[in-house]
Amino acid sequence: MNLKELTSIAKDAALNAGIEILKVYHSADFGVEIKGDDSPLTKADRAAHEVIVSFLEKTELPILSEEGKDIPYETRKAWDYFWLVDPLDGTKEFIKRNGEFTVNIALIHQGAPVIGVVYSPVLEWMYWGNEEEGAWKQVKNKSPISLKKEEGSKVETIVASRSHLSPETQQFIDQYPGAEVISMGSSLKFLLVAEGKAQVYPRFAPTMEWDTAAAHGVLLAAGGEVLQWPEKTPLVYNKENLLNPWFICWGVVLSGD
Repeated sequence: MNLKELTSIAKDAALNAGIEILKVYHSADFGVEIKGDDSPLTKADRAAHEVIVSFLEKTELPILSEEGKDIPYETRKAWDYFWLVDPLDGTKEFIKRNGEFTVNIALIHQGAPVIGVVYSPVLEWMYWGNEEEGAWKQVKNKSPISLKKEEGSKVETIVASRSHLSPETQQFIDQYPGAEVISMGSSLKFLLVAEGKAQVYPRFAPTMEWDTAAAHGVLLAAGGEVLQWPEKTPLVYNKENLLNPWFICWGVVLSGD
């Protein structure tokens, strides 16, 4: 697999999906529908999905998208490499017009993200990473992002979900009484850890695989990790049930861990 070439294709897909998303974002009608799981769906979700698929299908790799058709596990379990896509992560943030939503594209290989591309159309932030090139962020100029993990590092900043601050999350935060807590929408929470702006992101509330895979890929390329909680084993993808377990994103190595 040429990860550099595939990353470039995914970036182009994310940028062009962002263009379509912004057309809806700046319009008067979002075309909001409610899906079977009570989550919202907009015109932007559907348009972004169509654009992304038009780019990724050229790679001839399977595509699993939140807004695509339901693909049975009996089919998926045979996939070695596949694209895992959330065309618009943070639809609730999109509807609120707070700008904190993203396009998420990951390439999964045997349960792990080997490419991650995350694009924020409003903020114009592009993050990408793979195991060959490392992790990068581009605002105007591109720059590498990497974590210098040293034994005994301290947790000074914790990132937590704005919409899903569960009691269990609060209990975890309480273990670090001196830490600052910041909030941000969608998969951008992972990327605060990848940039070293936060050291940990606990997620003790439901997420789906497409919500996390792309940012997980960037964080891995930057030197971080995402562990299932409380098992402390790597978060894996393409499970029969696409619901993620609880997990913690770490950007530090703590004493005794």
